[in-house]
Amino acid sequence: MGEFIIKMPDVGEGVAEAELVEWHVKPGDPVREDMVIAAVMTDKATVEIPSPVEGTVIWLAGEIGDRIAVKAPLVRIETAGGASEAQPMQTSQAPVAEVVKAEIAKPAPAAPVSTAPAAAAPPTEKPLAAPSVRLFARESGVDLRQVQGSGPAGRILREDIEQFLAQGTAPTTAKNGLARKTATEEIKLTGLRRRIAEKMVLSTSRIPHITYVEEVDMTALEELRATMNSDRRPGHPKLTVLPFLMRALVKAIAGQPEVNATFDDDAGIITRHSAVHIGIATQTPAGLTVPVVRHAEARGIWDCAAEIGRLAEAARSGTATRDELSGSTITISSLGALGGIVSTPVINHPEVAIIGVNKIATRPVWDGTQFVPRKMMNLSSSFDHRIIDGWDAATFVQRIRTLLETPALIFIEG
Repeated sequence: MGEFIIKMPDVGEGVAEAELVEWHVKPGDPVREDMVIAAVMTDKATVEIPSPVEGTVIWLAGEIGDRIAVKAPLVRIETAGGASEAQPMQTSQAPVAEVVKAEIAKPAPAAPVSTAPAAAAPPTEKPLAAPSVRLFARESGVDLRQVQGSGPAGRILREDIEQFLAQGTAPTTAKNGLARKTATEEIKLTGLRRRIAEKMVLSTSRIPHITYVEEVDMTALEELRATMNSDRRPGHPKLTVLPFLMRALVKAIAGQPEVNATFDDDAGIITRHSAVHIGIATQTPAGLTVPVVRHAEARGIWDCAAEIGRLAEAARSGTATRDELSGSTITISSLGALGGIVSTPVINHPEVAIIGVNKIATRPVWDGTQFVPRKMMNLSSSFDHRIIDGWDAATFVQRIRTLLETPALIFIEG
């Protein structure tokens, strides 16, 4: 008999550890070759780790939420084969696991693995499913414990959920009542939610924020946007306010390059970037992520809109890569229709500025002789006060305001 030791993958240059966010097996479970056994996260990107061999799990490195060092043992699998040299597995982004074989003292036959669909998981057992499948189940309102998996070792596939829905089975809804509720639930902060918490603490504890709020008359831009959407070519995405704001940012940054910068406060070095890589804060079922539209300075309105749509879909489906979620030089935060009147956005460390978009509302505006209805929107923008003075912050936002209120200027080069 032999033992395979699957080690924590090297998920990126400079990353010393990764967080366990999902186990698909437990000690005693049989595994098959290429079956996903765990998922780990770093830099807001999740990597699934498959087993390169068939055998039985005899040891796991830790619990969900634990941090495991790169190349440290992650899973031990008992196999039927003898000891031989094993090769590291590779993925499209980085090595996923290094596998080592060694003889163990007590032989035991490998547990048989059934290829037949497994029964639905017991209420207390976590069903086997990939993160993307779990997301699809949540969006469809399906309890995975009620679904019969057809994959290896009972793993639930997207097709299983679709078949479950096609059978007309829907989750039951508890009846509302006035009875007292005394139950409590403790939820361990893991995965993306813990990353968000750490990022917020880092930003607010190290960056002295200054927030500047200005209202913008969006009436002309909204008329232009409606015209462009009605005349858009087949295949072009529907325009939102964000592509116009991105182009306005590029123009405003050309006059104030100090805003498009990152600050290494440990080394005391400010890095100004000629490339404008705009992070777009995006809400996903797992939490807030910031996919990055790279080189916005080289993109037109339609190109910006298409890239925003592509990245948002990748972020929400959990397929965004590490490169797509890092490297921003300035960030836009928008809650869309829920944007409220004003907000105090938190800077995406180590950047020095973030632009917050509030909702558009029709309000009466005095034009000098009478009140007229205008579509108004507030911009709530935060700046690192160590790098950006209040005057410079106000000048920057006023430039953006001018561009948005006179949208023809956005399309004039030079």
